[in-house]
Amino acid sequence: MRKEGARITLQDIAAATGYTVNTVSRALKDKPDISRETCRKIQQVAREMGYVRNYIASSLRSGRTKTFAMIVGSVLNPFYSILCNLIQQEAVRLGYSLFILCSNDDPEYETRLVEMAISRQADGVLITPCSFESPALVLLRDSGIPFVLLSRFLEGEQDDCVICDDEQGGWLAARHLLDRGHSHLAMFSFHHVVWSSRKRFEGFQRACMEAGVPAGNIHYAEFEGQTEAEIHACVRAWLDAGVTGFFAFCDVEAWNVLSRMGEAGTLENRTIEIVGFDNIFRYISFMKPICSVDPNLAEEARLAVDLIRRRIHDPSLPPQQVMLPVTLVSRHI
Repeated sequence: MRKEGARITLQDIAAATGYTVNTVSRALKDKPDISRETCRKIQQVAREMGYVRNYIASSLRSGRTKTFAMIVGSVLNPFYSILCNLIQQEAVRLGYSLFILCSNDDPEYETRLVEMAISRQADGVLITPCSFESPALVLLRDSGIPFVLLSRFLEGEQDDCVICDDEQGGWLAARHLLDRGHSHLAMFSFHHVVWSSRKRFEGFQRACMEAGVPAGNIHYAEFEGQTEAEIHACVRAWLDAGVTGFFAFCDVEAWNVLSRMGEAGTLENRTIEIVGFDNIFRYISFMKPICSVDPNLAEEARLAVDLIRRRIHDPSLPPQQVMLPVTLVSRHI
């Protein structure tokens, strides 16, 4: 007799249904050699009895934990929190669990998190590395654990990655501003981001040059480490030089600068337009929607999880680099 309050086992379900433990096990996994009717019957009884699969026991038998680790900068950044949510939905849909670790863009801490993922026997790691030289990547390669770079590409084509077309995104942002009549443009970011910062500016600059914009009318700045006063002085200098079209590395930075300029009165009697990146407004609402480049994060999540699953089941696959197309979402309200 089963003890009151004890975990429901396969043996309990077998006793309740009259099937063997092996049949019950295979039915709960939807194995094709068990009829659909039998699967439905056994699964219904299992639900009614409150059965929950014991993944620890399964991992001891299979050598896999059905777990992914995801290492990102910080979930305080909406880009990462949205991406984590989309990855988790995709992982759970395929029967995997996900634990999320935040590196705060610290290479040393990032390495410790990789060690933690390996020690917890994650089947694979999804990571947005904080630098090209991050020792965490060396550790991942040396460990042999499957991993996929998210939104990052490291030249050399040695690692699996899923990225968006950052250069095309920069081109679309500049082209949109040019089409809106702006002839003095500026791009800014608050941090240098592996691969993306350079490629987005390359695309931005290319669109300006194709349109015949003089080099002196194209501006770029990274505000990393700068004070509020320094950032404000730079933006004001751009405005005084005639800049009316802005491209922010991401939506959060676009809103940040718009808010700062508004609070400081910098925008009084000035008409500007700003384009962001990530299309955060697709997932969460802000008071002021803006035009933004959409990298299709939902598709990135789907492809990343699919790629790491394939890598887990076939480590001999050649490195896969997937680049997603981007679109510009225009919002003039």
